[in-house]
Amino acid sequence: MTPREALHSALDSLAGHKLRSALTMLGMIFGVGAVIAMMSIGAGAERQAMATIERLGLRNVLVRAKTFKDEELQEIRQTSLGVSPRDVAAITEAIPGVELVVARIRIDPYKVFSPAGRADGTAVYGVTPQYAGLAHLALAEGRFLDALDERSHAQVCVIGPAVRRDLFGYGPALGRLVKINDLWLEVVGVLADAGAPEPKAGPAVKEDAAPAAPLSREIYLPLSTADRKFEHSELASPLDEIIVRLKEGTDSGETAALLRDLLDRLHGGAADYELVVPEALLAESRRTQRLFNVVMGAIAGISLLVGGIGIMNIMLATVLERTREIGVRRAVGARSRDIRFQFIVESFAISLIGGLAGIVAGLALARGVAAYAGWETIVTGASILLSTGVAMAVGLASGIYPASRAAALDPIEALRYE
Repeated sequence: MTPREALHSALDSLAGHKLRSALTMLGMIFGVGAVIAMMSIGAGAERQAMATIERLGLRNVLVRAKTFKDEELQEIRQTSLGVSPRDVAAITEAIPGVELVVARIRIDPYKVFSPAGRADGTAVYGVTPQYAGLAHLALAEGRFLDALDERSHAQVCVIGPAVRRDLFGYGPALGRLVKINDLWLEVVGVLADAGAPEPKAGPAVKEDAAPAAPLSREIYLPLSTADRKFEHSELASPLDEIIVRLKEGTDSGETAALLRDLLDRLHGGAADYELVVPEALLAESRRTQRLFNVVMGAIAGISLLVGGIGIMNIMLATVLERTREIGVRRAVGARSRDIRFQFIVESFAISLIGGLAGIVAGLALARGVAAYAGWETIVTGASILLSTGVAMAVGLASGIYPASRAAALDPIEALRYE
């Protein structure tokens, strides 16, 4: 029997029992679909995590002010000013291996609008000119803040692309005015779109979620302007974040330990700050991703195994049903290997068709998750090849035993079988 004849026979057999064949393929469909969907979700999550960590900077260590209730802050302020310019000066002078220290102030806007529109869900920061390089901010139009803006407390700002669309549509933005709370600012630059999915509009991003805030919904103005021309709570930290850029070759873990000792002394032991080490976050993200891949692979593997058991069960039933046909084939000259090959091809056809249907299901599921949850999903060729290859291997392995049983049947006894 030629491979073409065996495949034609297998397809005829599957077509003759459509419902049974479809139910047998479900395990392959679910297994392949699960592998593709889970790997695409994992790859998308990894890319987003990497983008966030790269934006923080692998050579950076971040000092962030913690948020507390007013009652707690009143007690803390008796011993600590919070994250402040004093910390910036002390870090610059006392910590070895420091290349640059940049401060940031967060403003809680209750309104951001222009004569042409309003922007909700916007995060507003006061920063120094060096912040653009540390945070990897790219410009689509105009310029970033400069030293003259900082010295003169200039009322200028740089806005994200989503803010620009909300306030000015797709018209020109440079030179136009934006009002944040009660202060008018001139737009001098527009950030480039980082390509990250934009969340639905909502309240301003919370401070503890700032690293994951969408770049497209941020506004930057000079640190001195944010400090002098906006109202601040008396209990709040003067700064919300300090970014410490380390020199090449400096160990971020050791520097973080030195920073913690220094800040504990400056803050009188008050735990009103936190240290973020992007390099450590990267290592943790990779460990988490590996664990995610193992768990999801195990789940999908179980589904494929169940599908393989289903194929073996159906093939054994098929051998039983076609015992007389096997006897006739042997009587007219078919060899044992022809019978074995025929049933192996049929098992392979089930897994192949199920695998192809699983690819479609996996792509649909990945797109559905991306559309519904707003997560980025990345379907890779490796996930498709891996899932389909494993499915076909399981199908082949599941068909070997039934095919061997069919080939081992005695022709005389098979002809007598009713």
